[in-house]
Amino acid sequence: MKAVAAALVSMLAAALPASAQECGTDFAAWKEGMAAEARAAGVGERGLTALGGARIDQRVLSRDRAQGVFTQTFIEFSGRMINEYRLTNGAANLKKHAGVFARAERDYGVPGPVIAAFWALETDFGAVQGDFRTLDALVTLAHDCRRPHLFRPQVVPLLTLIDSGTLPADVQGAWAGEIGQTQMLPSDILTRGVDGDGDGKVDVRRSAPDVILTTANKIRSRGWRPGEPWMEEVRVPAQMPWEETGRLNKLPVAQWSAWGVTKRDGSPLDAGRPAAGLALPMGHKGPAFLVYDNFDIYLEWNQSIVYTLTAANLATRLAGAPKFDPRSPEEGLVGETMKLLQQKLEARGHDVGGIDGILGQKTRDAVRLEQMRIGLPADGWPTPALLANL
Repeated sequence: MKAVAAALVSMLAAALPASAQECGTDFAAWKEGMAAEARAAGVGERGLTALGGARIDQRVLSRDRAQGVFTQTFIEFSGRMINEYRLTNGAANLKKHAGVFARAERDYGVPGPVIAAFWALETDFGAVQGDFRTLDALVTLAHDCRRPHLFRPQVVPLLTLIDSGTLPADVQGAWAGEIGQTQMLPSDILTRGVDGDGDGKVDVRRSAPDVILTTANKIRSRGWRPGEPWMEEVRVPAQMPWEETGRLNKLPVAQWSAWGVTKRDGSPLDAGRPAAGLALPMGHKGPAFLVYDNFDIYLEWNQSIVYTLTAANLATRLAGAPKFDPRSPEEGLVGETMKLLQQKLEARGHDVGGIDGILGQKTRDAVRLEQMRIGLPADGWPTPALLANL
């Protein structure tokens, strides 16, 4: 069954009928093309009937165009998301389901705190799973022309799950089509679902063992390296080659030590650890973290560096680390000033991914290049000083 499901998802991603690919066309005609594709993939009448009743949800489109959370800084976002409730209940769930978490690490190599952190951030351990009708959400986003390539490949897997009885036709979840206690997309449930409690079905909405093991299977499938770290808070010196920092620039730990980077408590770094990048989410005067290859798996879950650093840091907290030191970051740019900076960067030939006021990876890369050109510390953190120099 898993092999068939994987082949189905791969086939759908590789080639789509032209009639079903066209976004923004007449919705009824679009659904007819989608139904033909689903039928060809083996979806039966139960799934096709569900598709026939699917509707455009304007609330979904409104959410898709108003993701203000990504304009928050790392300190703001993590301060709100890593709260006492999640820390307390995370520890309690790690204890309550210790046997299942041990199985997850044994079978998939993913530590319990990593799974528990996603469980906490996504739905507060199942308490808030979303109130959007998932099929409506996915057909809305798949038919819309903003990002159809992300959502069209999820429609037939969802119809397959409905057709098999794994999910009801009116299943509810998040506005972007995620389902269950760790908010997984239908293709992951179809291909990575694990029956953790042995009742003969995969239930990522109600069964904690199914949630834990399915989440572990998904994380492992993205390339998680068993036994390796994902993040470590560090202390950085006042001066070092800041242009060498950044998540993608993986260097030996010995090199970071040579430049004066230490553990948070000032003790030497563990030279036996794998290569790591130095993430400075709010510049060289803000919090600092060594991030390893396993951290990159977080970006397979969510493309926001603010979210992923928060999720990874919450996992370290659940594993016993103290609250990170915010230090004293320089004032950053937000809202209209960030948009103004992006306009100036674009005028200089940089691709910032759009004038949206969001500090994404492309904007950070452009900021770093301009900082090097001007002679400012190349830490990727946009400041009023940089804007003034441009």
